[in-house]
Amino acid sequence: MQHLSKLSFLMRKIAVLLAFVGMSGFSFANEEKEFNVSEMIMHHIKDAHEWHLFGPEHGGTSIYLPVILVDNGLKTFSSKHFYRGKAVEVAGKELGTSIHYVKGVGPAAGYAMYHEEIYKLNAAGELHFDGEHPHNASPLDFSITKNVMSLLMGAFLVLIVMFSVAKFYRKNGAVAPKGIAKFFEPIIVMVRDDIAKANIDEHKYEKYVPYLLTIFFFIWFNNMLGLVPFLPGGANLTGNITVTLFLAVCTLLVTLFSGNKNYWGHIFWMPGVPVPMKFFMMPIEIIGIFTKPFALMIRLFANITAGHIIVLALISIIFVNKNVAWAGLSVPMALFISILEVLVAFLQGFLFAMLSALFIGAAVEEAHH
Repeated sequence: MQHLSKLSFLMRKIAVLLAFVGMSGFSFANEEKEFNVSEMIMHHIKDAHEWHLFGPEHGGTSIYLPVILVDNGLKTFSSKHFYRGKAVEVAGKELGTSIHYVKGVGPAAGYAMYHEEIYKLNAAGELHFDGEHPHNASPLDFSITKNVMSLLMGAFLVLIVMFSVAKFYRKNGAVAPKGIAKFFEPIIVMVRDDIAKANIDEHKYEKYVPYLLTIFFFIWFNNMLGLVPFLPGGANLTGNITVTLFLAVCTLLVTLFSGNKNYWGHIFWMPGVPVPMKFFMMPIEIIGIFTKPFALMIRLFANITAGHIIVLALISIIFVNKNVAWAGLSVPMALFISILEVLVAFLQGFLFAMLSALFIGAAVEEAHH
């Protein structure tokens, strides 16, 4: 039965990858337009003002998300007024190139969308380009994009799971866990004992456990939700450097506000070091305060984005060669990488929480005499 279960899992994964081939909207018979691998990959991993479900990029089935702009007042409308707006093509500076953007219609009139960025049209009703970059002014954009919606879904999922586990123990007390609590209790205990307690002083670690649990489950859940970003409902949230930057800043702030006299003393006036060397090492230590969370940000962003790109690039082999027979090579390879990504999704949450605990532990450590 165990072998049948594994076989069933592998068959489902193969079906998922082959479904992408069918849903992608590309045609081998289309000789007019060459398949652009980089364009396809960027379309699937970047943020968007729509939630594309299936079919071709333009004209397929999508959920149009709300656009919220602050420009001489608050303006809200559906993003469909861009995606179903007026397509414009202008000649690029390089020979044989052209630039495409969309003018908004209806309530979006006066604005244009270019590479998912919203700009104000100039007096002539156009975007002015210098090379490939428009020089028009941009309104303040607070839109509910695909990544924002995915973030809200991930946060809601974390809340539902944690409240369900907490409700079980409030109702039943310290008993053997059942249901959802049975699955999550070992993971919660792991974060408490192997991450928080192992890296933070045993008398101080408890107050940091809620924060470490939050970032661990938030990263893990969103990694799993975005594991296959080309499927309906998938989003590359943790592959967005803005999100990883915010998580890293949270760890930085917790570390700085937790720092004690011993921590700051080792940064500004290192004990046991000759005075001339203290002035030399002080700026290095100050830079180190910021390089540590920077490494957290880049590690999570790069690992998640790289995994998505590799899977999409492997599937693209079929379209580049315009022969479905290549699926016999690309699909098993993409399947192998996607299975590895299940492990990476968990490991990245674990590493982010563990390194955060390590930085906090160094900030609250007392001096040793």
